[in-house]
Amino acid sequence: MKLIPHDYQRYCINRMIAEPELGLFLDMGLGKTVITLTAVNDLRYNRFAASKVLVIAPKKVAEDTWTREASKWDHLKLLRVVPVLGAKAKRIKAINTPGDVYVLSRDNVPWLVDYYRNDWPFDTVVIDELSSFKNPQAKRFKSLVLVRSHIRRIYGLTGTPAPNGLIDLWAQVFLLDQGKRLGEKIGVYRENYFSPASRNRDVIFSYAPLPGAEDTIQSRIGDICISLSAKDYLTLPERIDNIIHVQLSDKERKAYEKFEKEMLLEIDEATLDAGSAAVLTNKLLQFCNGAVYDENKTPVEIHSEKLEALTEIVEANAGKPVLVFYNFQHDRARIIQLFSRSGLKIKELKGPDTISQWNNREIDLLLAHPASAAYGLNLQAGGNIIVWFGLNWSLELYLQANARLHRQGQKESVIIHHLVVSGGMDEDVMDALQNKQVTQDSLLMALKARIGKVRGVEKDGRN
Repeated sequence: MKLIPHDYQRYCINRMIAEPELGLFLDMGLGKTVITLTAVNDLRYNRFAASKVLVIAPKKVAEDTWTREASKWDHLKLLRVVPVLGAKAKRIKAINTPGDVYVLSRDNVPWLVDYYRNDWPFDTVVIDELSSFKNPQAKRFKSLVLVRSHIRRIYGLTGTPAPNGLIDLWAQVFLLDQGKRLGEKIGVYRENYFSPASRNRDVIFSYAPLPGAEDTIQSRIGDICISLSAKDYLTLPERIDNIIHVQLSDKERKAYEKFEKEMLLEIDEATLDAGSAAVLTNKLLQFCNGAVYDENKTPVEIHSEKLEALTEIVEANAGKPVLVFYNFQHDRARIIQLFSRSGLKIKELKGPDTISQWNNREIDLLLAHPASAAYGLNLQAGGNIIVWFGLNWSLELYLQANARLHRQGQKESVIIHHLVVSGGMDEDVMDALQNKQVTQDSLLMALKARIGKVRGVEKDGRN
Protein backbone atom coordinates (compact mmCIF):
# COMPACT_ATOMS: atom_id res chain seq x y z
CA MET A 1 0.00 0.00 0.00
CA LYS A 2 1.27 3.46 -0.88
CA LEU A 3 1.33 6.06 1.86
CA ILE A 4 0.11 9.54 0.99
CA PRO A 5 0.66 11.34 4.29
CA HIS A 6 -1.67 14.06 5.51
CA ASP A 7 -0.08 17.45 6.05
CA TYR A 8 0.04 16.96 9.82
CA GLN A 9 1.68 13.55 9.34
CA ARG A 10 4.32 15.02 7.04
CA TYR A 11 4.93 17.76 9.60
CA CYS A 12 5.49 15.19 12.36
CA ILE A 13 7.75 13.07 10.15
CA ASN A 14 9.92 16.07 9.30
CA ARG A 15 10.15 17.09 12.94
CA MET A 16 11.27 13.58 13.93
CA ILE A 17 13.92 13.56 11.22
CA ALA A 18 15.20 17.00 12.19
CA GLU A 19 15.13 16.68 15.98
CA PRO A 20 16.77 13.99 18.14
CA GLU A 21 14.32 14.39 21.05
CA LEU A 22 10.58 14.70 20.49
CA GLY A 23 7.26 13.87 22.12
CA LEU A 24 4.34 13.11 19.81
CA PHE A 25 1.21 13.77 21.86
CA LEU A 26 -1.21 12.65 19.16
CA ASP A 27 -4.75 11.34 19.58
CA MET A 28 -5.38 7.71 18.66
CA GLY A 29 -6.26 7.39 15.00
CA LEU A 30 -3.83 10.03 13.73
CA GLY A 31 -1.23 7.45 12.69
CA LYS A 32 1.57 7.64 15.28
CA THR A 33 2.97 4.26 14.23
CA VAL A 34 3.29 4.91 10.50
CA ILE A 35 4.60 8.43 11.20
CA THR A 36 7.34 6.96 13.38
CA LEU A 37 8.25 4.11 11.05
CA THR A 38 8.47 6.49 8.10
CA ALA A 39 10.82 8.77 10.01
CA VAL A 40 12.91 5.83 11.24
CA ASN A 41 13.13 4.41 7.72
CA ASP A 42 14.42 7.76 6.42
CA LEU A 43 16.91 8.11 9.27
CA ARG A 44 18.12 4.55 8.78
CA TYR A 45 18.41 4.23 5.01
CA ASN A 46 18.54 7.77 3.59
CA ARG A 47 20.41 9.81 6.19
CA PHE A 48 22.30 7.05 8.06
CA ALA A 49 21.46 8.90 11.29
CA ALA A 50 20.08 5.81 13.06
CA SER A 51 21.58 2.33 13.08
CA LYS A 52 19.76 0.25 15.68
CA VAL A 53 16.29 1.25 16.83
CA LEU A 54 14.43 0.01 19.92
CA VAL A 55 10.65 0.35 20.20
CA ILE A 56 9.24 -0.06 23.72
CA ALA A 57 5.51 -0.78 23.67
CA PRO A 58 2.66 -2.36 25.65
CA LYS A 59 2.74 -6.12 25.30
CA LYS A 60 -0.18 -6.49 22.88
CA VAL A 61 1.06 -3.63 20.73
CA ALA A 62 4.56 -5.10 20.71
CA GLU A 63 3.24 -8.49 19.65
CA ASP A 64 1.49 -7.29 16.55
CA THR A 65 1.05 -3.62 15.69
CA TRP A 66 4.58 -2.56 14.76
CA THR A 67 5.35 -5.61 12.64
CA ARG A 68 1.98 -5.48 10.91
CA GLU A 69 2.22 -1.74 10.21
CA ALA A 70 5.74 -2.08 8.77
CA SER A 71 4.62 -4.81 6.38
CA LYS A 72 1.58 -2.80 5.30
CA TRP A 73 3.32 0.07 3.50
CA ASP A 74 5.37 -0.12 0.30
CA HIS A 75 7.94 2.47 1.36
CA LEU A 76 8.87 0.43 4.44
CA LYS A 77 9.74 -2.79 2.61
CA LEU A 78 13.45 -2.56 3.51
CA LEU A 79 12.79 -2.07 7.21
CA ARG A 80 13.47 -5.23 9.21
CA VAL A 81 11.31 -5.36 12.33
CA VAL A 82 12.26 -7.93 14.97
CA PRO A 83 9.87 -8.65 17.89
CA VAL A 84 11.77 -9.25 21.15
CA LEU A 85 9.16 -11.26 23.00
CA GLY A 86 8.57 -14.51 24.83
CA ALA A 87 10.84 -16.46 27.16
CA LYS A 88 14.31 -15.19 28.03
CA ALA A 89 16.11 -17.50 25.57
CA LYS A 90 13.77 -16.42 22.78
CA ARG A 91 14.35 -12.74 23.57
CA ILE A 92 18.12 -13.18 23.58
CA LYS A 93 17.97 -14.89 20.20
CA ALA A 94 15.79 -12.07 18.84
CA ILE A 95 18.05 -9.21 19.93
CA ASN A 96 20.98 -10.99 18.29
CA THR A 97 19.10 -11.36 15.01
CA PRO A 98 20.07 -8.86 12.26
CA GLY A 99 17.43 -6.15 12.01
CA ASP A 100 16.67 -2.44 12.04
CA VAL A 101 13.84 -2.06 14.55
CA TYR A 102 13.57 -4.23 17.68
CA VAL A 103 10.19 -4.21 19.42
CA LEU A 104 10.20 -4.90 23.17
CA SER A 105 7.40 -5.18 25.71
CA ARG A 106 7.72 -2.40 28.26
CA ASP A 107 7.73 -4.97 31.08
CA ASN A 108 11.08 -6.27 29.80
CA VAL A 109 12.91 -2.93 29.87
CA PRO A 110 14.71 -3.73 33.18
CA TRP A 111 15.82 -7.08 31.74
CA LEU A 112 17.17 -5.50 28.54
CA VAL A 113 19.08 -2.79 30.40
CA ASP A 114 20.58 -5.37 32.75
CA TYR A 115 21.48 -7.58 29.78
CA TYR A 116 23.50 -4.90 27.99
CA ARG A 117 24.51 -2.54 30.81
CA ASN A 118 27.26 -0.22 29.45
CA ASP A 119 27.25 -1.97 26.08
CA TRP A 120 23.82 -0.55 25.23
CA PRO A 121 23.56 -0.84 21.40
CA PHE A 122 20.39 1.11 20.57
CA ASP A 123 21.18 4.62 19.42
CA THR A 124 17.49 5.37 18.80
CA VAL A 125 14.62 4.57 21.17
CA VAL A 126 10.88 4.96 20.58
CA ILE A 127 8.55 4.72 23.59
CA ASP A 128 5.06 3.80 22.45
CA GLU A 129 2.61 4.98 25.13
CA LEU A 130 5.06 7.28 26.85
CA SER A 131 2.52 7.86 29.61
CA SER A 132 3.26 4.36 30.93
CA PHE A 133 6.61 5.83 32.06
CA LYS A 134 4.97 8.59 34.11
CA ASN A 135 5.95 7.09 37.47
CA PRO A 136 9.55 8.05 38.36
CA GLN A 137 9.62 5.28 40.99
CA ALA A 138 8.81 2.50 38.52
CA LYS A 139 11.55 0.02 37.56
CA ARG A 140 11.02 0.60 33.84
CA PHE A 141 11.66 4.34 34.26
CA LYS A 142 14.71 3.92 36.49
CA SER A 143 16.21 1.31 34.16
CA LEU A 144 15.82 3.47 31.08
CA VAL A 145 17.38 6.42 32.87
CA LEU A 146 20.51 4.32 33.46
CA VAL A 147 21.16 4.03 29.71
CA ARG A 148 19.70 7.38 28.64
CA SER A 149 23.16 8.85 28.03
CA HIS A 150 23.80 6.13 25.42
CA ILE A 151 20.70 7.10 23.41
CA ARG A 152 21.21 9.71 20.69
CA ARG A 153 17.61 9.89 19.49
CA ILE A 154 14.49 9.33 21.58
CA TYR A 155 10.82 9.73 20.73
CA GLY A 156 7.79 9.40 22.99
CA LEU A 157 4.34 8.60 21.61
CA THR A 158 1.10 9.02 23.54
CA GLY A 159 -2.39 10.39 23.28
CA THR A 160 -2.73 10.94 27.03
CA PRO A 161 0.46 12.53 28.40
CA ALA A 162 -1.17 13.75 31.62
CA PRO A 163 -3.94 11.26 32.52
CA ASN A 164 -3.83 12.18 36.20
CA GLY A 165 -2.80 15.80 35.84
CA LEU A 166 0.30 17.83 35.08
CA ILE A 167 2.30 16.04 37.78
CA ASP A 168 2.57 13.08 35.35
CA LEU A 169 4.56 15.07 32.80
CA TRP A 170 7.86 15.29 34.64
CA ALA A 171 9.08 11.70 34.20
CA GLN A 172 8.01 11.57 30.56
CA VAL A 173 9.71 14.82 29.61
CA PHE A 174 12.78 13.88 31.66
CA LEU A 175 13.30 10.82 29.46
CA LEU A 176 13.25 13.11 26.45
CA ASP A 177 15.51 15.94 27.63
CA GLN A 178 17.15 14.62 30.83
CA GLY A 179 15.69 17.40 32.94
CA LYS A 180 16.56 20.48 30.89
CA ARG A 181 13.02 21.88 30.77
CA LEU A 182 11.18 20.74 33.90
CA GLY A 183 14.11 20.11 36.24
CA GLU A 184 16.43 17.24 36.97
CA LYS A 185 14.49 16.13 40.06
CA ILE A 186 10.78 15.51 40.56
CA GLY A 187 11.03 17.46 43.82
CA VAL A 188 12.20 20.57 41.97
CA TYR A 189 9.33 20.21 39.52
CA ARG A 190 6.79 19.96 42.33
CA GLU A 191 8.28 22.90 44.17
CA ASN A 192 8.26 25.15 41.10
CA TYR A 193 4.81 24.38 39.75
CA PHE A 194 2.64 22.82 42.47
CA SER A 195 1.38 23.22 45.99
CA PRO A 196 0.12 20.46 48.32
CA ALA A 197 -3.56 19.73 47.73
CA SER A 198 -4.13 17.16 50.47
CA ARG A 199 -1.81 16.17 53.28
CA ASN A 200 -1.43 15.35 56.94
CA ARG A 201 1.34 16.67 59.14
CA ASP A 202 4.06 14.50 57.57
CA VAL A 203 2.79 13.19 54.23
CA ILE A 204 1.59 14.98 51.10
CA PHE A 205 -0.97 12.87 49.28
CA SER A 206 -1.61 15.01 46.19
CA TYR A 207 -0.57 18.25 44.50
CA ALA A 208 -2.45 21.03 42.72
CA PRO A 209 -0.86 23.24 40.06
CA LEU A 210 -0.03 26.80 41.05
CA PRO A 211 -1.83 29.62 39.20
CA GLY A 212 -0.39 29.91 35.72
CA ALA A 213 1.58 26.67 36.04
CA GLU A 214 -0.17 24.96 33.13
CA ASP A 215 0.69 27.76 30.69
CA THR A 216 4.27 27.92 31.95
CA ILE A 217 4.78 24.14 31.64
CA GLN A 218 3.30 24.07 28.16
CA SER A 219 5.55 26.94 27.15
CA ARG A 220 8.66 25.20 28.47
CA ILE A 221 7.99 21.90 26.67
CA GLY A 222 6.40 23.38 23.54
CA ASP A 223 9.58 23.08 21.49
CA ILE A 224 10.05 19.39 22.25
CA CYS A 225 6.45 18.15 22.12
CA ILE A 226 3.86 18.11 19.32
CA SER A 227 0.26 18.02 20.48
CA LEU A 228 -2.45 17.28 17.93
CA SER A 229 -6.10 16.45 18.54
CA ALA A 230 -8.12 14.18 16.27
CA LYS A 231 -11.02 16.63 16.22
CA ASP A 232 -8.77 19.22 14.56
CA TYR A 233 -7.82 16.93 11.67
CA LEU A 234 -10.66 14.46 11.22
CA THR A 235 -14.17 15.26 10.02
CA LEU A 236 -16.54 14.69 12.91
CA PRO A 237 -18.06 12.45 13.82
CA GLU A 238 -15.70 10.10 12.00
CA ARG A 239 -15.62 6.44 12.85
CA ILE A 240 -12.18 4.88 13.26
CA ASP A 241 -12.10 1.08 13.28
CA ASN A 242 -9.08 -0.47 14.92
CA ILE A 243 -8.44 -4.21 14.87
CA ILE A 244 -6.15 -5.30 17.68
CA HIS A 245 -4.70 -8.69 16.78
CA VAL A 246 -4.39 -10.65 20.01
CA GLN A 247 -1.67 -13.30 19.96
CA LEU A 248 -1.99 -16.53 21.92
CA SER A 249 1.12 -18.04 23.45
CA ASP A 250 2.50 -21.20 21.88
CA LYS A 251 0.89 -23.28 24.62
CA GLU A 252 -2.46 -21.53 24.22
CA ARG A 253 -2.28 -21.79 20.44
CA LYS A 254 -1.67 -25.54 20.61
CA ALA A 255 -4.56 -25.91 23.05
CA TYR A 256 -6.84 -23.94 20.71
CA GLU A 257 -5.84 -26.01 17.68
CA LYS A 258 -6.36 -29.24 19.61
CA PHE A 259 -9.74 -28.03 20.83
CA GLU A 260 -10.74 -26.88 17.36
CA LYS A 261 -9.56 -30.08 15.73
CA GLU A 262 -11.38 -32.39 18.11
CA MET A 263 -14.59 -30.40 17.95
CA LEU A 264 -14.52 -30.27 14.18
CA LEU A 265 -13.73 -33.91 13.72
CA GLU A 266 -16.72 -34.91 15.78
CA ILE A 267 -18.99 -33.24 13.20
CA ASP A 268 -20.04 -34.94 10.00
CA GLU A 269 -19.58 -32.26 7.35
CA ALA A 270 -22.30 -33.72 5.22
CA THR A 271 -24.92 -33.27 7.92
CA LEU A 272 -23.70 -29.93 9.28
CA ASP A 273 -26.61 -27.56 9.99
CA ALA A 274 -27.05 -24.10 11.49
CA GLY A 275 -27.86 -25.41 14.94
CA SER A 276 -24.75 -27.52 15.32
CA ALA A 277 -22.65 -24.84 13.65
CA ALA A 278 -23.82 -22.27 16.17
CA VAL A 279 -22.81 -24.51 19.07
CA LEU A 280 -19.42 -25.08 17.53
CA THR A 281 -18.67 -21.43 16.76
CA ASN A 282 -19.80 -20.34 20.22
CA LYS A 283 -17.32 -22.71 21.82
CA LEU A 284 -14.49 -21.44 19.62
CA LEU A 285 -15.42 -17.81 20.26
CA GLN A 286 -15.51 -18.51 24.00
CA PHE A 287 -12.01 -19.96 23.76
CA CYS A 288 -10.81 -16.83 21.94
CA ASN A 289 -12.22 -14.69 24.75
CA GLY A 290 -10.37 -16.72 27.37
CA ALA A 291 -12.89 -19.08 29.00
CA VAL A 292 -15.20 -21.91 27.92
CA TYR A 293 -18.35 -23.21 29.57
CA ASP A 294 -18.13 -26.88 30.54
CA GLU A 295 -21.02 -29.33 30.47
CA ASN A 296 -22.32 -27.90 33.76
CA LYS A 297 -22.28 -24.36 32.33
CA THR A 298 -19.39 -23.44 34.58
CA PRO A 299 -16.77 -21.23 32.90
CA VAL A 300 -13.28 -22.72 32.78
CA GLU A 301 -10.63 -20.02 32.34
CA ILE A 302 -8.00 -20.78 29.71
CA HIS A 303 -6.06 -17.57 29.09
CA SER A 304 -6.08 -13.85 29.85
CA GLU A 305 -4.76 -12.42 26.56
CA LYS A 306 -7.86 -10.33 25.82
CA LEU A 307 -8.04 -9.10 29.40
CA GLU A 308 -4.45 -7.86 29.05
CA ALA A 309 -5.30 -6.15 25.75
CA LEU A 310 -8.34 -4.47 27.33
CA THR A 311 -6.22 -3.29 30.26
CA GLU A 312 -3.75 -1.68 27.86
CA ILE A 313 -6.55 0.15 26.03
CA VAL A 314 -8.00 1.46 29.29
CA GLU A 315 -4.55 2.59 30.47
CA ALA A 316 -3.76 4.22 27.13
CA ASN A 317 -7.01 6.19 27.35
CA ALA A 318 -6.72 7.09 31.03
CA GLY A 319 -9.41 9.53 32.04
CA LYS A 320 -11.63 8.73 29.05
CA PRO A 321 -14.81 6.63 29.47
CA VAL A 322 -14.80 3.30 27.62
CA LEU A 323 -17.84 1.31 26.46
CA VAL A 324 -17.09 -2.43 26.36
CA PHE A 325 -19.30 -4.88 24.47
CA TYR A 326 -19.00 -8.46 25.69
CA ASN A 327 -20.42 -11.64 24.19
CA PHE A 328 -20.71 -14.17 27.03
CA GLN A 329 -21.61 -13.77 30.69
CA HIS A 330 -18.24 -15.07 31.79
CA ASP A 331 -16.65 -12.22 29.80
CA ARG A 332 -18.55 -9.71 31.92
CA ALA A 333 -17.65 -11.47 35.17
CA ARG A 334 -13.94 -11.68 34.34
CA ILE A 335 -13.77 -8.03 33.25
CA ILE A 336 -15.46 -6.90 36.47
CA GLN A 337 -13.08 -9.03 38.53
CA LEU A 338 -10.07 -7.65 36.64
CA PHE A 339 -10.92 -4.00 37.31
CA SER A 340 -12.53 -4.43 40.73
CA ARG A 341 -9.49 -2.98 42.53
CA SER A 342 -8.49 -0.44 39.90
CA GLY A 343 -10.36 2.48 41.40
CA LEU A 344 -12.36 2.90 38.19
CA LYS A 345 -16.12 3.26 38.38
CA ILE A 346 -17.51 0.22 36.57
CA LYS A 347 -21.16 -0.26 35.69
CA GLU A 348 -23.23 -2.65 33.63
CA LEU A 349 -25.79 -1.10 31.30
CA LYS A 350 -29.12 -1.91 32.92
CA GLY A 351 -31.48 1.05 32.90
CA PRO A 352 -32.11 4.80 32.71
CA ASP A 353 -30.03 5.59 35.77
CA THR A 354 -26.95 3.96 34.26
CA ILE A 355 -27.52 5.79 30.97
CA SER A 356 -27.74 9.14 32.79
CA GLN A 357 -24.57 8.41 34.75
CA TRP A 358 -22.74 7.46 31.55
CA ASN A 359 -23.87 10.57 29.66
CA ASN A 360 -22.85 12.70 32.66
CA ARG A 361 -19.34 11.17 32.45
CA GLU A 362 -19.70 9.54 35.86
CA ILE A 363 -18.74 6.06 34.64
CA ASP A 364 -15.23 5.00 33.58
CA LEU A 365 -16.05 1.55 32.21
CA LEU A 366 -19.53 0.70 30.95
CA LEU A 367 -20.17 -2.99 30.18
CA ALA A 368 -22.97 -3.93 27.81
CA HIS A 369 -24.16 -6.89 25.83
CA PRO A 370 -24.88 -5.72 22.26
CA ALA A 371 -28.42 -7.09 22.48
CA SER A 372 -29.11 -4.77 25.42
CA ALA A 373 -27.69 -1.68 23.73
CA ALA A 374 -28.77 -2.14 20.15
CA TYR A 375 -31.77 0.11 19.80
CA GLY A 376 -33.01 3.49 20.97
CA LEU A 377 -30.20 4.38 23.38
CA ASN A 378 -28.39 7.69 23.13
CA LEU A 379 -24.98 7.21 24.71
CA GLN A 380 -22.97 9.62 22.57
CA ALA A 381 -22.61 12.25 25.30
CA GLY A 382 -20.78 9.83 27.58
CA GLY A 383 -17.74 8.93 25.50
CA ASN A 384 -16.27 8.09 22.12
CA ILE A 385 -14.37 4.83 22.69
CA ILE A 386 -15.80 1.34 22.12
CA VAL A 387 -14.07 -1.98 22.74
CA TRP A 388 -15.49 -5.20 21.34
CA PHE A 389 -14.16 -7.73 23.83
CA GLY A 390 -16.03 -10.53 22.08
CA LEU A 391 -17.66 -10.58 18.65
CA ASN A 392 -20.82 -12.34 17.49
CA TRP A 393 -22.30 -13.13 14.09
CA SER A 394 -25.18 -10.63 14.22
CA LEU A 395 -24.44 -7.81 11.81
CA GLU A 396 -27.59 -6.01 12.92
CA LEU A 397 -26.55 -6.03 16.58
CA TYR A 398 -23.01 -5.01 15.63
CA LEU A 399 -24.11 -2.01 13.57
CA GLN A 400 -26.75 -0.89 16.05
CA ALA A 401 -24.44 -1.23 19.05
CA ASN A 402 -21.76 0.92 17.38
CA ALA A 403 -24.42 3.51 16.59
CA ARG A 404 -24.94 4.15 20.32
CA LEU A 405 -21.84 6.39 20.19
CA HIS A 406 -21.37 6.98 16.47
CA ARG A 407 -24.45 9.14 15.91
CA GLN A 408 -25.62 12.71 15.57
CA GLY A 409 -24.64 14.77 18.57
CA GLN A 410 -21.29 13.01 19.01
CA LYS A 411 -18.62 15.70 19.30
CA GLU A 412 -15.54 13.48 18.91
CA SER A 413 -14.32 10.89 16.46
CA VAL A 414 -15.58 7.47 17.54
CA ILE A 415 -12.82 4.89 17.96
CA ILE A 416 -13.96 1.26 17.82
CA HIS A 417 -11.42 -1.32 18.96
CA HIS A 418 -11.94 -4.98 18.07
CA LEU A 419 -10.02 -7.59 20.05
CA VAL A 420 -9.41 -10.37 17.52
CA VAL A 421 -7.41 -13.52 18.21
CA SER A 422 -5.08 -14.14 15.29
CA GLY A 423 -5.83 -17.43 13.59
CA GLY A 424 -9.00 -17.95 15.63
CA MET A 425 -12.71 -17.93 14.89
CA ASP A 426 -12.63 -14.23 15.77
CA GLU A 427 -11.02 -13.53 12.40
CA ASP A 428 -13.85 -15.25 10.51
CA VAL A 429 -16.46 -13.23 12.36
CA MET A 430 -14.53 -9.98 11.84
CA ASP A 431 -14.17 -10.69 8.11
CA ALA A 432 -17.87 -11.41 7.81
CA LEU A 433 -18.80 -8.24 9.70
CA GLN A 434 -16.50 -6.13 7.55
CA ASN A 435 -17.91 -7.66 4.38
CA LYS A 436 -21.47 -7.26 5.72
CA GLN A 437 -22.19 -10.89 4.87
CA VAL A 438 -23.15 -12.24 8.25
CA THR A 439 -25.56 -15.02 7.41
CA GLN A 440 -25.88 -18.64 8.30
CA ASP A 441 -24.21 -19.38 4.96
CA SER A 442 -21.07 -17.43 5.96
CA LEU A 443 -20.99 -19.23 9.28
CA LEU A 444 -21.21 -22.59 7.56
CA MET A 445 -18.61 -21.65 4.96
CA ALA A 446 -16.18 -20.63 7.68
CA LEU A 447 -16.62 -23.97 9.41
CA LYS A 448 -16.23 -25.91 6.20
CA ALA A 449 -13.02 -24.05 5.44
CA ARG A 450 -11.68 -24.92 8.88
CA ILE A 451 -12.68 -28.56 8.48
CA GLY A 452 -10.84 -28.66 5.18
CA LYS A 453 -7.78 -27.08 6.73
CA VAL A 454 -7.67 -29.51 9.62
CA ARG A 455 -8.20 -32.53 7.41
CA GLY A 456 -5.58 -31.24 4.99
CA VAL A 457 -3.08 -30.99 7.83
CA GLU A 458 -3.85 -34.55 8.86
CA LYS A 459 -3.42 -35.80 5.30
CA ASP A 460 -0.10 -34.00 4.95
CA GLY A 461 0.98 -35.49 8.25
CA ARG A 462 0.28 -38.99 7.00
CA ASN A 463 2.31 -38.35 3.91
